Amino acid sequence: MIIENYTLFMDFVFLGLSERQDVQQGLFVFFLLVYGITVIANLGMILLIHRDSRLHTPMYYFLSNLSFSDVCYSSTVSPKMMVDFLSEQKRIPYNLCAIQMYFFGAFADVECLMLAVMAYDRYAAICNPLRYTITMSRRICTQLVAVAYGVGLVDSAIHTCCTFRLSFCKSNVINHFFCDIPPLLALSCSDTSINEIVMFTFIGCVVGCSIVTILFSYIYILASIFKMKSPQGRHKAFSTCASHLIAVAIFHGTLLFMYFRPSSSYSMDTDKMASVFYTVMIPMLNPLIYSLRNKDVKGALRKAISTKWCPR
Repeated sequence: MIIENYTLFMDFVFLGLSERQDVQQGLFVFFLLVYGITVIANLGMILLIHRDSRLHTPMYYFLSNLSFSDVCYSSTVSPKMMVDFLSEQKRIPYNLCAIQMYFFGAFADVECLMLAVMAYDRYAAICNPLRYTITMSRRICTQLVAVAYGVGLVDSAIHTCCTFRLSFCKSNVINHFFCDIPPLLALSCSDTSINEIVMFTFIGCVVGCSIVTILFSYIYILASIFKMKSPQGRHKAFSTCASHLIAVAIFHGTLLFMYFRPSSSYSMDTDKMASVFYTVMIPMLNPLIYSLRNKDVKGALRKAISTKWCPR
């Protein structure tokens, strides 16, 4: 029997993180606080980089774009999730589900690629310092950021179109808190083998290119650091790279766990917890990681605060 590509539902219903009303109220307060910190910290990072001329370098230009993507992909999930905590019916219209998936996927790709670009920037700064201004010129930096956004928008469009060509005739209840690919594939009554191949191929290319770029960049970076005779120089180079490595490990580790498994091994309850981490927690942690471990950012922040509250 051939099942045609059609949809019997006008909307989907999320099961969310918990069905207990008392727990949902507590979760609302917690995630409201996390989302507030995410927006304030990331927008604050962007504003700080824009205002302080000492931070007008390629590294901080890429960091401001990372903060922007953090705000955007967190904002595609968190507001709707918080509204659902206070709603009896956690519904999302079919079209809005597709829009949420598209923008989340696009900015998650941008985040992934921006981490790779930042690794290449550190490689250029540490391994080829004399050619750094040429290698990472304003034009090249703009092109790298444009490529990251272009790839993200196109890649997400492919996944969204493939997913929403499926038939959802079994149920409209999604065992998740936002429209992501794995829970929708699990819900479909169509053959999803092509979708899984597309997901592994395209996400694999984006994540694979990012990981390979980061890996090779840091192999050369570590080789250059160990050749340095000055302990101060080695310490400064390690300090510069440490924050980025922490962000890379957290983001890519969660991403690999989420998307590079066969659908038969999906456990939605486990995946929801992992999804909370990379959709809500990582965007909050990134600006904290970079600001708390970065002397330039802390110095610029102290200068901004002293100028604001103690003007001369």
